[in-house]
Amino acid sequence: MEEIVVLTGAGMSADSGLKTFRGSDGLWEGHDIRDVATPQAWHNDKELVLDFYNERRKQAHSVDPNEGHHAIAKLEDQYDVTVITQNVDSLHERAGSSDVLHLHGELSKVRSEEDRSLVYDIGGDSIELGDTAEDGAQLRPHVVWFGEPVPNMRKASTIVPNADILIVIGTSLVVYPAAGLIDLAPPGIPKYVVDPETPELVNNSKWTHIKKTAEEGAPKLASELLN
Repeated sequence: MEEIVVLTGAGMSADSGLKTFRGSDGLWEGHDIRDVATPQAWHNDKELVLDFYNERRKQAHSVDPNEGHHAIAKLEDQYDVTVITQNVDSLHERAGSSDVLHLHGELSKVRSEEDRSLVYDIGGDSIELGDTAEDGAQLRPHVVWFGEPVPNMRKASTIVPNADILIVIGTSLVVYPAAGLIDLAPPGIPKYVVDPETPELVNNSKWTHIKKTAEEGAPKLASELLN
């Protein structure tokens, strides 16, 4: 069975009603990212960071997978599919995708601020200052903040070279380290990008560009690949 690797980003979840990472004003839900998404922000004001992610978690839990998510899951009827996502929501899993690697962590999980191996799935619930892991340390969001290493990059870099087909949806893939993943794909394999805009990588003629949103373009591509 052929292997499909799908790389997804914020545009994938935007069609489900989740706001993309940063708005045109450079803010994320009214906050500067340095105030809510860095280790320094956590050090400065844990309560603010917890409240911010509690709201994001609640929002992510309230929306449903879109047709794009379902189309990617449907590909498993005929292919081995691995989704490598930059998104921290669980929409791929809820749509039925069985093999999802989260590069930037997962909103539905929290972990000890001291021992990153102590991870707990809390679904859409909130965590507050004083909520602790079994080691007694404060619980923090199980997400990768700016300035932190991306642990799953190593695993992702072993998956992409095995792809028979590469699909990129809802991400410009211009920010490293994730941007480097496309360079690991075997030369000559079919490569598709689904994006209403024209990402820089499309300037490379080896890509097939489906100029649609994730919700429109992913089902179109899936239909082609399944037929």
